[in-house]
Amino acid sequence: MDSQPPPAGPSPHQAVLDDVGPRLKRLRAQRGLTLAVLAETTGISKSTLSRLESGQRRPSLELLLPLASAYGVPLDDLVGAPEVGDPRVRLTPRPMPNGGTFVPLTRSPGPLQAYKMLIPHRGTEPDLRSHEGYEWLYVLDGRLRLVLGAHDLVLGPGEVAEWDTKVPHWFSSADSRPVEVLSLFGRQGERMHVRAKPKG
Repeated sequence: MDSQPPPAGPSPHQAVLDDVGPRLKRLRAQRGLTLAVLAETTGISKSTLSRLESGQRRPSLELLLPLASAYGVPLDDLVGAPEVGDPRVRLTPRPMPNGGTFVPLTRSPGPLQAYKMLIPHRGTEPDLRSHEGYEWLYVLDGRLRLVLGAHDLVLGPGEVAEWDTKVPHWFSSADSRPVEVLSLFGRQGERMHVRAKPKG
């Protein structure tokens, strides 16, 4: 009598999908975020986020893209894709939820995250938002319109702005051309600490 082959185990793809929920939960815990805050940031309901983390909801690109954007990590990090090629920072452009593109420049889940952003013209009516954190922006190219509380500013190349993100704010290209900026963001309000300054 022919021997029967052993039952097939779970496919490698299924194993990767099964690990997405716990990975998302760990990442949220590392960032110190509640489901409510994450839901507000991503536009995904709290119940959907909870089911994703518990494995009751199958992860999809539509759900994972805003989560990758909110956490400031490559999509590969959310699904645990194996490292390939150069292990250094992968400069992979990611879409921003409200238009534009960002490139994560840091890989560690530390308190400060760095990004390069290309921000389009987002209209003339500011949609002010506030959230926990502290942000520092440096304009590389183009003109940035920054509405910060009662202030309405236009910054050019080489100019810098920093603010507590609990203050209602909004930014956009100041004209029809996208503006290119560097951003440092601390989710819990961490600020940059300048230890050395040139003497004026």
